Amino acid sequence: MENMFIEVQSKFDFEQTVAVLTEEILAANWKVLVTHNLQESLHKNGYEVLPVKVIELCNPHHSSKILSRDAERIYTNLMPCRIAVYDKSDGTTHVSLMNSGMLAAQLGGIVDEVMSAAFADSMAFIQLVKR
Repeated sequence: MENMFIEVQSKFDFEQTVAVLTEEILAANWKVLVTHNLQESLHKNGYEVLPVKVIELCNPHHSSKILSRDAERIYTNLMPCRIAVYDKSDGTTHVSLMNSGMLAAQLGGIVDEVMSAAFADSMAFIQLVKR
């Protein structure tokens, strides 16, 4: 499990981190499909947690390579890519994502190619906010 999930501390506060990531994702010709505000969702259900948002992002160029092939459509449950932004109790803001490249290496072929490229792009996004 080591390195399957990556976490970095952001040099920005929570809202700035979400804004910078969103801006950079869009500037790189990726799409932000939705940003889930999990703190708000839980609050509506009577639970209080620190700020946490999950950005769902998609690159049609990458995803079309998997979605256009019947044999690879089984992997659509790994799509879209997700980047989480959250505060911790010490007041720091962190960003995390799954190492989809590590997972994809086990699958090989076009899935490895696509997911590794998407992971590399996602890592570039989080490097922009890394402390």
